[in-house]
Amino acid sequence: MAKSNKPVVWFPFAAGGTVIAFFIPVIVVLTFMAALGHIPPGLGYEKMHAFAGGGLGKLIIFGVIALSLWSSAHRLRCTCFDFGLRADTLVATVLYIGAIVGSLLSAVYLLRI
Repeated sequence: MAKSNKPVVWFPFAAGGTVIAFFIPVIVVLTFMAALGHIPPGLGYEKMHAFAGGGLGKLIIFGVIALSLWSSAHRLRCTCFDFGLRADTLVATVLYIGAIVGSLLSAVYLLRI
C-alpha cells in the first residue's frame, strides 16, 4: 500500500475548522461586548496586551489566525468549484498564497508586540 501525504495537508484544514468552531464565536461575542462598553474585568486592554506580548499568547493568537485562514482558504476553494469555477489550480494557488501571506503578516505583527 502506497503512503499518502493527505494527512499532512488535511491536518491544518481540520484543525482550522475546529478552531473556527470553538474560538471564533467567543471572539465575536467578546468583541460585541467590548464595542458596547461591557468589558469583562479580566479582558481589559492592559491584560490583553500583556497576554499578546507573552510567548504563549503569541503562539495561541498565531495558531487561531493561521489555522482559520488555512481552513477558510480550503472552504473557499471548494465553494468556487461548486459554483462552477473550474480553474482549480489558479483558485487554489491564489487562496493558499493568501492564507500564507496572512499567516506571515500576523506573525510579523505579533512579533512587534
